Amino acid sequence: MKKNIFRTVIIICLLILFATIFGFSSQNREKSGNLSKKVTYEVTKNIESIQKLDKIEKENVLNKIEKFIRKMAHFTLYTLVGILMMSLMETYNINRIKKIGSSLGIGVLYASSDEIHQFFVPGRGPQVLDVLLDSSGVIVGILIFMAFFVVLKNILNIMKK
Repeated sequence: MKKNIFRTVIIICLLILFATIFGFSSQNREKSGNLSKKVTYEVTKNIESIQKLDKIEKENVLNKIEKFIRKMAHFTLYTLVGILMMSLMETYNINRIKKIGSSLGIGVLYASSDEIHQFFVPGRGPQVLDVLLDSSGVIVGILIFMAFFVVLKNILNIMKK
């Protein structure tokens, strides 16, 4: 019973995460760019060395930071996909390789479908590098989950003794 509740919670979290990713990908270039600019502004507004730059230098630096923030957002969201997928797979009685393969496969499939979806959004387009970045995030999420799982198992074994 507890396993079914846990699965349901994880599936709901995954659906919310997938919907969030879909929502971001549905934004046209202008709307997406404005959101990235807002985040970049908030991150950098108190960094004196950036604020002191002349207008052109500041714009160049902010554009580089914005690109980094966009890529980190991709990576972070898909890291969460990897963690949640492994959490879900852990509730099934299948071997570790199948759990990892399923988690990675679903993550890469969603990343690919998300990029294809962007083909139909005005001013956006599919980026193979984004699929690779997203897939890297899924792998890191899987590794984080596995490291956490190993540590948790060791703690529980120590507590049993």
